[in-house]
Amino acid sequence: MTDSVQKAAELLKEHRNSIDRLDAILTYTLAERFKHTQAVGKLKAEHTLPPSDPAREAQQIDRLQRMALEADLDPEFAKKFLNFIISEVIHHHLEHKNGGQ
Repeated sequence: MTDSVQKAAELLKEHRNSIDRLDAILTYTLAERFKHTQAVGKLKAEHTLPPSDPAREAQQIDRLQRMALEADLDPEFAKKFLNFIISEVIHHHLEHKNGGQ
């Protein structure tokens, strides 16, 4: 293996290690987020509040898109990502509303 190939292999390993750590951070962060949204769903179900809040969701999407621009992340991707999370949260809220866990 040449020195440049060796160096590239080391850099690749470093990048992959960073990606693995970031994947772990994302996983645990999403788990923590869902713990809170499940608590919100339970509160909404207990007080017969609607499972979704379109005004809040729109604010969150706007906020996330602004942060994405600041972070040099595609704001459309950020919007799709948050919409996916919101749909999961609403699904969980509906389960609470219907007596599920």
